[in-house]
Amino acid sequence: MRYAQGGGLTDAERATRERIRLQAVERFEGAEKNREIAAALRLSERSVERWRRAWRERGEAGILSKGSPGRPRLSPVQIARLERELERGPLVHGWADQRWTLARVKTLIGRLFHVSYTVEGTWRLLKRHGWSWQQPTRRAIERDDAAVELWKKEVWPRVRAVRRRVTAGSSSRMRPASR
Repeated sequence: MRYAQGGGLTDAERATRERIRLQAVERFEGAEKNREIAAALRLSERSVERWRRAWRERGEAGILSKGSPGRPRLSPVQIARLERELERGPLVHGWADQRWTLARVKTLIGRLFHVSYTVEGTWRLLKRHGWSWQQPTRRAIERDDAAVELWKKEVWPRVRAVRRRVTAGSSSRMRPASR
């Protein structure tokens, strides 16, 4: 079965689906026909055919759920180790500065655990475990607050274009007012 928009089954829905497959197995053992099973369990005949084939080839184990198809998850022990490594900092792991980016964390996870995450998956993993996006607290050494204030008060008003109203017959484009 295909699921639109990247959807799938939750764990509860997967368990319900597995119970239905086990009911189908009981009916396979009772020699019921696929059409009868499909009608009784409100399934497509195609699903019943696939399940019967898997049951014949591998027994009951062939129709049991394989679990979530999602990305591999890190164990609690691996999460704890990842957090220790993140606290040690990027310099220890070979990066030139002290910024953890999602790409760097993704690379670190791959190096440590041989598990591949997407950048988005890395963000979800970190967020799920209490990490948050951080902004540097320091300002640039070269920053001159007095010069910034002066620029905002004197230069910006001159740079900012004074807008005039659009009237009938005039262009709809905004232009600076003439001086």
